[in-house]
Amino acid sequence: MIASSAPSTVMLHGRIHTLDPEQPIVQALAIQRGTVIAVGRDAEIEPMAGRSAEVVDLEERCVFPGLIDAHIHLEQYAQSLDQLDCEVPDLQICLERVRERAEQTPPGEWILGHGWNQNDWGRFGTCADLDRVSPHHPVFLTAKSLHAAWVNSEALGRARIGPTTPNPSGGAIGREPSGEPGGVLLEAAMSMVQSIIPGESTEALVRKLTRAQSNLWRYGITGVHDYDGPRCLDALQRMREAELLGLRVVKNIPVEFLQQAIDIGLHTGFGDATLRLGNVKVFSDGALGPRTAAMLSAYAGEPDNVGLLLLDAEELLEIALRAASAGIATSVHAIGDRANHVVLQAFESLRQQPTGAHMSRARHRIEHLQLMHPDDIPRPAALGVIASMQPIHATSDMLMADRYWGSRSRYAYAWRSLLDAGAILAFGSDAPVESPNPFVGLHAAVTRRRRDGSPGPEGWHPEQRLSLDEALRAYTSGPVFAGGLESVQGKLKAGFLADLLVLDVDPYALPSEALVDVAPVGTMVDGLWRHRTF
Repeated sequence: MIASSAPSTVMLHGRIHTLDPEQPIVQALAIQRGTVIAVGRDAEIEPMAGRSAEVVDLEERCVFPGLIDAHIHLEQYAQSLDQLDCEVPDLQICLERVRERAEQTPPGEWILGHGWNQNDWGRFGTCADLDRVSPHHPVFLTAKSLHAAWVNSEALGRARIGPTTPNPSGGAIGREPSGEPGGVLLEAAMSMVQSIIPGESTEALVRKLTRAQSNLWRYGITGVHDYDGPRCLDALQRMREAELLGLRVVKNIPVEFLQQAIDIGLHTGFGDATLRLGNVKVFSDGALGPRTAAMLSAYAGEPDNVGLLLLDAEELLEIALRAASAGIATSVHAIGDRANHVVLQAFESLRQQPTGAHMSRARHRIEHLQLMHPDDIPRPAALGVIASMQPIHATSDMLMADRYWGSRSRYAYAWRSLLDAGAILAFGSDAPVESPNPFVGLHAAVTRRRRDGSPGPEGWHPEQRLSLDEALRAYTSGPVFAGGLESVQGKLKAGFLADLLVLDVDPYALPSEALVDVAPVGTMVDGLWRHRTF
């Protein structure tokens, strides 16, 4: 295709994977005002370059459409960059880090951290552990799963949590045999302390998000689907107004703000390709790490524990129906096999409701789908529910899954089975739970192995592996469809947004184990270079 208007950027001499089946690989492309206006052979595109155009010689480098993280917590990820890193193999190492931070922090100020995993340590941390290293600072450390927090006595005291404090709905206060709080807060109990931690200014959050955005560009990420709250939305709007926002953001609504969204007439798709409204986000259960994911049968070795089902099918239906009636689609967090079963029941009932033609094709989603009963695997496709999953969870969680789910793990993180059944996959990271680096996720999706090669050459439950092409589409066309932007995003073709990444290597030519080390040398969003080293 030849356009009459002069392009602002012309890229030549490359191997450009367009992900457009009509023209899958081309040598060159032209961009004008943030949009691809032509793709083709060098001989077709080179004459289009006018005097003012930037001509980029790709020197046989590869180009792909920009990658999209379909599930990230932008604010929490941005904050985690400054918080104490608790993702260490030994509890004592974590405690030493808390001690060092306490020595550097004025007494009385909060110490915040993220990333601990009691499954790696052999036990949960306690109040007493933290009190020994930080007696004069309140401490709040979130688990890697973000479904538990570890706190000290100072934090509990400020939150007025004591032996007679009841568990909140949907949460639990970990206790010693005496009834005293033990220092671990599960699920909704986390907010009892989190709510009293002084918030930072929106300006400070903007600065942190700007830094986080730069990290994402270096990974080749050009768009995200965010699952944090309204303060993040405020900061993103301010970034856009100040021309600082260089990511495409689909912003989802926590369920506690659903009524406000309905009252002011917001609906899914409001906005544009830079910042638009996504779905309402609901939690149906907890997580595998703290064993609060809702199970059809008990966790191995814990005969009385079937996790926490936070909402039943009728309650989920009521929320989804209220949202759908206002034009808002629903995303539901579901990890355990019981939670996924219940959520699918609710979506099946929702599809049978007279909610209006405008919601008949709504892009409802399940977030995570970490364990499914085999009878439920065909149902997301049958119901038109998007499978929003994070491939790095499989390799990160595989030892826990084997330990607590046993033989059920063959239906865990079942990307192949879901894809073969016809489901649309949308991949993300759940950062800061995991690294937002999509090449780590691609490696996990293709190999089902960790970076060190474990558990072996074939990977963990290798029958669920994907091809590289399938995994790439789960980071491009899948999230694009989930966000309702498939007419302008996810391909490199005329009329589509100029969001792309440049690689020194062709991932299709690499051994699968090398994917984890791939790093983009260029990332472009809206026709502007956001990261470039070549």
